[in-house]
Amino acid sequence: MRFGFIEQHARTWPVRLMCRVLGVSARGYYAWRSRPESHRTIANRGLLQEVHRLHGQHQGRYGSPRMHAALRAEGHRVSRGRVERLTRRHGIRALARRRFRPTPTDSRHQLPIAPNLLQQKFTASVPNRVWLADIT
Repeated sequence: MRFGFIEQHARTWPVRLMCRVLGVSARGYYAWRSRPESHRTIANRGLLQEVHRLHGQHQGRYGSPRMHAALRAEGHRVSRGRVERLTRRHGIRALARRRFRPTPTDSRHQLPIAPNLLQQKFTASVPNRVWLADIT
């Protein structure tokens, strides 16, 4: 991380000054520049392409557990923690499921409406003639 910062700002500030300020050695910085990329970094880059492909293929609905299972099903030998780390580091997240909201009754329908037999008279002259229910 520090060496990357030094490399980005090498045209603006002297390398030795930045190394001193950041607490690293100039020799370490120059060794880092000439060192080839590690096998793990190269493998992670290829794995990240696969993760991006799967994420797009499933409309962003797959999180790291499903992503891990899909990669294993395709034959990749990868741990769940590694998939989690890559997705977290690159900001790949599953879309959250939409919250269920009950919809109110549709009063603009074209269905027949039951007749109002009581006409708002809720008292009965004889028992077992009028039955009411509250649907709220």
